[in-house]
Amino acid sequence: MNDIIKLLKAASSVDAWRITEKATESYELFFVHRDLETVRATDTAETHVTVYSDHDGRRGDSTFDVYRSMSEADIAAKIENAAARAKLVDNEPYELPGAETLCESLPTNMADADPKKLAADIADAVYAADDQPGGSINALEIFLYRDTVRVMNSNGVDKTQVTHRVMIEAIPTFTDENESVELYEDHRFTTFDPAKVTAEIAEKMREVRDRHEAKKPKTPMKINVVLRPKEIQTLLGDLARDLNYSIAYSHANLHEIGDDLQKDCRGDRITLTMRGVVEGSERSAFFDEDGLKLTDTCIIKDGKAATRYGGSRFGQYLGIEKPSGNLRCCEVAPGTLSESELKSAPYLECASMSGLQVDLYNDYVGGEIRLAYYYDGEKTVPVTGITMSGRLSAVLAGLRLSDKTEVSGPHLGPVKLLMPDMDIL
Repeated sequence: MNDIIKLLKAASSVDAWRITEKATESYELFFVHRDLETVRATDTAETHVTVYSDHDGRRGDSTFDVYRSMSEADIAAKIENAAARAKLVDNEPYELPGAETLCESLPTNMADADPKKLAADIADAVYAADDQPGGSINALEIFLYRDTVRVMNSNGVDKTQVTHRVMIEAIPTFTDENESVELYEDHRFTTFDPAKVTAEIAEKMREVRDRHEAKKPKTPMKINVVLRPKEIQTLLGDLARDLNYSIAYSHANLHEIGDDLQKDCRGDRITLTMRGVVEGSERSAFFDEDGLKLTDTCIIKDGKAATRYGGSRFGQYLGIEKPSGNLRCCEVAPGTLSESELKSAPYLECASMSGLQVDLYNDYVGGEIRLAYYYDGEKTVPVTGITMSGRLSAVLAGLRLSDKTEVSGPHLGPVKLLMPDMDIL
C-alpha cells in the first residue's frame, strides 16, 4: 500500500486517487450427502486503484488492479495508462470524501470462534434438519469468511472494516421410486444461531417434499397473494432504487420527493429506512466504496417519498450538503397483519418463484410461481405451475405487512406481505 501511494503522489498526471483493498480469509467444507469430501482454506487479497484526472473543467477517472507480482515499474506504468484513459472521461467535477479515519469490526458472535469448530457446528445444525422421510441433503457447502476492507484516498480518508460472514449452500432433495426433486438453498448470516439454521434448512426440506407433491390448481382465479422476505426485498427495493441520487440525476426517476406512493391507501403504510448496519446482514457496512461514512436515512415515510439517498458524487451533483453514502441495507417498519387475520380469507403464499418482476413505469408486478401454498379457508395444499400478475399501484394501495419482522439478506422487516386480488393463471 505504501509503495502504491508513493507512486501515485509522484505521478504529475494524477490529480486525485483512491485505493481499495479487500483481504479475505476463508475456511470451507464440502459434503456429498453426509460425507465430508474436501476441506479448503484460502487467503486472498484484491487491490483496486482509481486515479482521477481534471481537464477542461471536467473530471475523469479510471481504475486498474494491482497484483502482488507487479514491480514498482509495472505499477507506475499502470498509473500513467490509467491517467491517460481518465482524460478521455468527461464527468462533471466533484470532490472525494474528506479526511476521516476508522478501524472497526461489524457486529458478530463469530469473531473469536475457531474456524474448524465453527464450521463443524454449522454442519451439525444443517444436518439436524435432515430427518424427512424420503428427503436428504444431497450436497452441502459451508463457507466461513473474514473480510478486511480498507479504503484510502488522496484527501486523507483511511478506513478499515472487518466482516465475519457465513454462506451455506445446500441441495435438499426428495426422492421416491419414480422421480427425484431438488431445491437450492443459499443461506447467509453474520451471527450464528444453530436453531435458526436448523429451522431454515428444515423449512426447505419440507418445501422440496411439497414441490414433489404439488399440483397445478384450477385457474384462472383472483386471490390474495402473500410474499416472503426474498420477494418483499425485490418489491420494496425497486421503490427504494427510484429514490437514489443517481437515478434522479439521470432523470430516470418516476417519483419526486413528497409523492404519495400508495395513493388511495386502504392497507398498511410503508416506512422504509436505508441503513448502513443491520445486525445479522452480511451487507452491513460503516462506509461505502468511496470511504464515505454511511448515514441511516428514512426515504419512505408513511407511504410518501421523504428524501433520496446515494453516493457522494451524485449527491454533490444534486446539491446535497451531506450525502448519505451508498447504503446497502434497509429496515421496513412492521404492519398490522396478524397470522389469525391472514387466515380469515383464502390466500396463496409464494414459497419459490423464478423471480418477482416489478415494473414501476408500466404499473406491473407479477412472475412465475414454482411452489406456493393455497389456503382455501380450511386446509392448505401445495401448488405449482402457475403465474401471477397485477397492477403495482393497486398492490401498493392495498398491501398489508405482517406484524412480525426478521432479518433476511440486507432486509430487516415484515416476514410477510399480502398483495390483494392478484390474477392467477
